[in-house]
Amino acid sequence: MQLSQRISRISVSSTLVVVQKATKLKASGVNVVDFGAGEPDFPTPDNIKKAAIEALNQNFTKYTPTGGIADLKQAIVKRHAKDFGSAYSVEECLVTVGGKQAIFEAIAATINYGDEVILPVPYWVSFLDIVNYAGGRAVLLQTREEDGFAVRAEDVEKLVTPKTKLIIINSPNNPTGAVVPPEEMEKLLALAVRRNLLLVSDECYCQFVYDGHKPFSLGHSSNRENLIIVGSLSKTYAMTGWRVGFALGSSVLLRNMLKLQSHSTSNPTSFAQKAGVEALSGPQDSVQRMLAEYQRRRNLIVEGLRAIPGIQCNMPAGAFYVYPNVKAYLIRDGIADSAALVEKLLEQAHVAVVPGPAFGTEDHVRISYATSEEQINEGLRRMKEFFSQI
Repeated sequence: MQLSQRISRISVSSTLVVVQKATKLKASGVNVVDFGAGEPDFPTPDNIKKAAIEALNQNFTKYTPTGGIADLKQAIVKRHAKDFGSAYSVEECLVTVGGKQAIFEAIAATINYGDEVILPVPYWVSFLDIVNYAGGRAVLLQTREEDGFAVRAEDVEKLVTPKTKLIIINSPNNPTGAVVPPEEMEKLLALAVRRNLLLVSDECYCQFVYDGHKPFSLGHSSNRENLIIVGSLSKTYAMTGWRVGFALGSSVLLRNMLKLQSHSTSNPTSFAQKAGVEALSGPQDSVQRMLAEYQRRRNLIVEGLRAIPGIQCNMPAGAFYVYPNVKAYLIRDGIADSAALVEKLLEQAHVAVVPGPAFGTEDHVRISYATSEEQINEGLRRMKEFFSQI
């Protein structure tokens, strides 16, 4: 069988690989502390689950409009307007099968072969592969760890060429938890307007910010031609398996993204959309409860990691990841890189984390603290013992 060139340009998600290995160990009876998956450990709130059950009881199980039901689109634009002061219409909203589909469709609908996409490093694993699959060329912006992995518009502009088409910004960031300040986001949008580019703003973790930071979105801007916002219900409402995401932007771009959706997944799951309406329109107290717990866990895991000799760890301002530097333990005891380190950590200490190369760096690992305090403490204990023996 001869495979296409485009499929050879991408690889399986590194986070999925880690999850699969951890799952295999668990299935064999091994007690694994799993810091790999970026998934809330909280259950989906009851009111959301009840809305889905009610939809099933009412036999809301048929096809829906490909781009989502009107009630959900209305709930999305209303929630975004209330939270961020935006003014999108229902025609400027597209419901997708998770936020990842919105990103895939936005890139596929705008990138031609050889077009350049500016992508800050560290980056979420799928950004690079989606750009590669579309035939684009990722131009990597190397951010600095000592600067908190900051993304600045002036650094982005230095990479713009006549071939540049897109800028991708993910704030709060997966894997670092870094938050781009609102003034820099405004400068990035101004840059996109000035150079006639499209800014893709991934707001998947926008509600999870700490230390006085306020949730922020560029959606308050009236710009539609140079900005597309991608969001998800997965993290905000602990709905990862429900697969409900969305895009807000130019109706022209969204109509063309819809073409792709019509030939791939068709509509998002019917009853999951009804659950999404309740998530966005109903009580929001669960979001604040999760935020408070994540901040407590963040402080716990950063303190524990910093107590391990040789490990450096920035304090993330958002999301639910830490991205410690483990360079001091590389090129030791047969450990050539962080990927080898992660393998050994899983095999010997039964702790699952994701290696830095998945996100574009060599000296780091990503740890998700979207897990219980008990698991965090046990994972820290195992890692401390593991690193003391290298």
